[in-house]
Parts: sequence; C-alpha cells; structure tokens
Amino acid sequence: MFLVIQKWTEKNRFPENWENIKLKEGKKSTLDGLPAHLPALIRAQRMQEKAANVGFDWPEWKLAWEKLDEELQEFRQALEGNKPEELADEFGDVLFSLVNVSRYFELNAEDSLRKTNAKFEHRFRYIEMKLKEKEKALKDATLEEMDVFWNEAKKQA
Repeated sequence: MFLVIQKWTEKNRFPENWENIKLKEGKKSTLDGLPAHLPALIRAQRMQEKAANVGFDWPEWKLAWEKLDEELQEFRQALEGNKPEELADEFGDVLFSLVNVSRYFELNAEDSLRKTNAKFEHRFRYIEMKLKEKEKALKDATLEEMDVFWNEAKKQA
C-alpha cells in the first residue's frame, strides 16, 4: 500500500506548479476553469486534485480516512439529533471526503460509482426476473425473498 501512496504523491503532488503559473497569468483562483456542468463526483475529484497540486492536501491517506470518519460521525449526529436541515450538508461532506480518500489510490469516483450502479442494476433485474418466473409481483415479495435472489445474482457475477 505504501508504494501506491508513494506513486500517487510523486506523480501528482507539486509538479512544476501549473496552478501557480496560471495564477500569475491572471487566473483568480486555483479552482477557476472547472466547468460547472461536470457531474458532482468528477467536479469534487478535480477540485481536490487542483487543491492538492498547490499543497492543500493530507500528507497520507490515513489522515484523509480520519476526516471521512469525522464526517460520518457528523452525519450520524444529524440523523440522531433529528436535524433534517443538516442532513444534506453532512451527507455531501461524507461524499466529498470519500472522493478525497479515493484519490490516494488512483480511483476515479465517477467510474467506481458507475460500476456499482451497473452491478446493482444487474442484481435487481435478476430479482425481478426470478419473481416473475414465480408469478409473483415485486411489491408482494418479502425482503427475505428478494435477498435470496440478490445473493444468487451476486454469486453468478
């Protein structure tokens, strides 16, 4: 694991600082130039990469993980404290922190989520197919019945 972190650090951290060069050329912020229409996960990853390139980054993945744990705790506190107005903000912080952790392992958050979406879709469609074979409507199936088919689909992958 150290090799992965070392590889990421050497490759991506503090190159001939492109961001500083662009600031000298008139860019107002390191974050300028990021299209607003990017999917949120891609935008989060690109913002974090740009910030990391100018030194605003955790020195190792374990510290980023600690921040993720902190954000998860804050989300849980908002849930337990029945503070619905804070839930979206805290959940966003969790996602942002998770994207940050992914960067340390050269994972693309958007691609990872797409892959998981495809897995979920395949497994859920399998549940629907199996229930249809039993001539049972999805709404009439128990969670336990659906879980059996989910696990079957999982084993087939």
